[in-house]
Amino acid sequence: MTVTSAVVSFALVAGVLTIIPGVDTALVLRVAVARGRRHAYATAAGICTGALVWGAAAAAGVSALLLASTTAYAVMRAVGGLYLVVIGTLMLRDAWRSRRAGPTAQDTVPAPGRTATTSSPLTGSTWRAFGAGCLTNLLNPKVGLFYVAMLPQFLPDDVAALPMGLLLALVHDIEAMIWFALLIGGIGLARRWWTGDTAGPARIRRIIDALAGTLLLTLGLRLTTDC
Repeated sequence: MTVTSAVVSFALVAGVLTIIPGVDTALVLRVAVARGRRHAYATAAGICTGALVWGAAAAAGVSALLLASTTAYAVMRAVGGLYLVVIGTLMLRDAWRSRRAGPTAQDTVPAPGRTATTSSPLTGSTWRAFGAGCLTNLLNPKVGLFYVAMLPQFLPDDVAALPMGLLLALVHDIEAMIWFALLIGGIGLARRWWTGDTAGPARIRRIIDALAGTLLLTLGLRLTTDC
């Protein structure tokens, strides 16, 4: 297997997995609706950074050691699961509060470059959004397991594992950023439909919060209960 064929083959597999709805997609969509384009891109960048760290760790053998240690893996699953439970619970709380409050000024989706007021950990500065996205992946052992399982199959014999693993993880990140850009762009286009509709932004945000919160809470509970 050559480097080119390895990269192309891995890109096909990773590309399919990227577009499957999951935690990352739910987070980016939620931030895009509630906070706007800048914070959504910051969250996406954090997610990709976390994936790159896992890819480097897998290539260096750290993730393989984590997989070999039952205790370490169980702790990682528990911490990651609790993190998702907290994020999902806060999203559901925001959706419930928005539903009870009605379409007030605080519930509307901010225009690009502006911010909204809420106590969710996915709000605040763009750095906070970046950190939330990064933690989401770093605390998800399934991302590490993906790289542990996939990278060895796409490592040519005559190429060093670490740089090749980083290259493949970077390919995965590029695909993910393209996918996230399409999602964020779609939300941006949808903003045109909300013009003049004061209840529209609040309603869309409630739906995204409810769906994303339910998904994150379910996945978090599954991670913690399977430990």
